[in-house]
Amino acid sequence: MPASTPPRRVGLWLIGAFGGVGTTITLGLAAMARAKRNTTGLVTALPLFEGLDLPAPGDFIVGGHDIRQGSFAESAEEFRKNSGVFDADLIDAVRDDLAAASARVRPGTKLGAGAAISKMGTWGDAKPARTAREAVDRISADLAAFVEAEKIDHLIVLSVASTEPPFELGDVHENWDTLNAALADGGPELLPASSLYALAAIRGGHTYVNFTPSLGASIPALYQLAESTGSLHAGKDGKTGETLMKTVLAPMFANRNLDVMSWVGHNIFGNRDGVILDDPVNKSSKVETKDRVVTQILGYKPSTLVTIEYIPDMGDWKTAWDHIHFSGFLGCKMTLQFTWQGCDSLLAAPLAIDLIRLADFEKRRGGKGLMRHLASFFKGPEGVEENDFFKQFRMLEEYVAKAKR
Repeated sequence: MPASTPPRRVGLWLIGAFGGVGTTITLGLAAMARAKRNTTGLVTALPLFEGLDLPAPGDFIVGGHDIRQGSFAESAEEFRKNSGVFDADLIDAVRDDLAAASARVRPGTKLGAGAAISKMGTWGDAKPARTAREAVDRISADLAAFVEAEKIDHLIVLSVASTEPPFELGDVHENWDTLNAALADGGPELLPASSLYALAAIRGGHTYVNFTPSLGASIPALYQLAESTGSLHAGKDGKTGETLMKTVLAPMFANRNLDVMSWVGHNIFGNRDGVILDDPVNKSSKVETKDRVVTQILGYKPSTLVTIEYIPDMGDWKTAWDHIHFSGFLGCKMTLQFTWQGCDSLLAAPLAIDLIRLADFEKRRGGKGLMRHLASFFKGPEGVEENDFFKQFRMLEEYVAKAKR
């Protein structure tokens, strides 16, 4: 009898591992693998994707970086107590899986993370990286050790870390050779932390997905590097709640020729991301991606306002109230209001799992570079100007149809 083929092993390396989204992803994969929960919330569980050879939840081996020392079980217990999600029996059922994943998490870098994020953790502070090259080399070493120890066939680096301050690109970021030469002496002014992780992933030929508004791989030099290493990448800023509603409702106003005069969105939530976004500098990165989608879809700019406020007692529950003032036939002014309330991490985690499943599928198809067909998952989709959710989803449907031929 011929020897059976060993199961394929897909590595998932989480940046910001012990945060709410990273913990929910890790717990969710374990729960689905052990048949403790179904696939509700996964886009890739829709009939559209039947017949595609997507990795199963149990195919993923989880590790990651964090600047806060802890464990997935501790984070899950914190969420259970503070936000009322995850029942105790579920956490107990996957406790061994959480412990194994926690043992694979390594201290991350704070170089270029900004003041608000840096003060949240001290793990790994004994010998902080002094230059961008030193930080990237350390990250690369951790990725390589994970791949070797776990016999990983395909490594996906997924950023679910807190939102960094905005970062302005310069001439040094236009070309990989120029940027590479600057790494030896460059500090936080050269690259933010999110881009150090992205650089390490792409330099190693791994897949990189940016689920945050931070810069990550959104750099011309890293696009060039990805083409040469064969790395796949996608981003940025997962579209989970209020902005998802905007990209669904704005096409209605455009297609019915209703004139939107103003669109105001007010967001409140209380998790660690809320702590970071309470800093005005970090908040500006998030507001920018949430605000521009309406203008892109309508084709003109109404008066818009987006607010994000940290309310500690909200926990991981996020409430968004939107007020839309529009003009209809014969100039009649009307209003649409909606309230969206959801658990932030449990809205984000299934989309992140969809992204890593689809990224692994594209890797097996021989793809490289930017995965534009994943635009419907992001507020600021890389390489795609279209923000109409339905047109974005049609891109994904067309990709699936071609893959099935």
